[in-house]
Amino acid sequence: MLKNSIIQNIYFSNTYTLLPYTLKLSGSKTLQHTKIRIFERLREFMSETSVQFEKIISQCRELFSKKLQDYGPAWRVLRPSSITDQIYIKINRIRTLQMTDKKMVDESEEGEFVAIINYSIIGLIQLEKGFSNDFNENNEEILKLYDQYATEARQLMERKNHDYGEAWRDMRISSITDLIYQKVLRTKQIEDNQGVTVVSEGLDANYFDMLNYSVFCLIKFSEQENKVESKN
Repeated sequence: MLKNSIIQNIYFSNTYTLLPYTLKLSGSKTLQHTKIRIFERLREFMSETSVQFEKIISQCRELFSKKLQDYGPAWRVLRPSSITDQIYIKINRIRTLQMTDKKMVDESEEGEFVAIINYSIIGLIQLEKGFSNDFNENNEEILKLYDQYATEARQLMERKNHDYGEAWRDMRISSITDLIYQKVLRTKQIEDNQGVTVVSEGLDANYFDMLNYSVFCLIKFSEQENKVESKN
């Protein structure tokens, strides 16, 4: 039980730093007010994450849209398992880059995470529409589906951030990378089982998770760059 005049230090994980709050709890009203301030601050941080999410998705969508203009939705002929293998190639390369110092191809980790985000949304579109024998699709319709799944991913992220308190902010990029690698292996296994699961989530849930985990990594990369720039 909390007693009067107890000093507690409460730390919140913010976008750029850890903010210490020293709160003097001198009675029930003060405690209630303190709780309200805590939840308001948490909502503020979670809102900041949503802004960061939207910024990254906007950049991914811009690249997706440009490729759509260049050669249309050529990926429509790919079966979902082929999309999963593309994600596997990307995440496997990221892990290799993280474990070695030498890079033979001039493509960054950040670029590979962007690709995973876009491939995850492509996978979700393919699950809904099925694969096609051609790619004579309306680009605007494809972009609407992109926006739909990006919005669903953000809403899922916000729900999970509420329940887990943005624990991913205290994780290393390499650890989140391993989680994506684990997810893609699970997805491949589900596909090999013809999509049948006993207790596990389906293919769509894994695509959403790989998308959101990739966004988290890009947020952390962005914050690292901001810290370097602020020091300079």
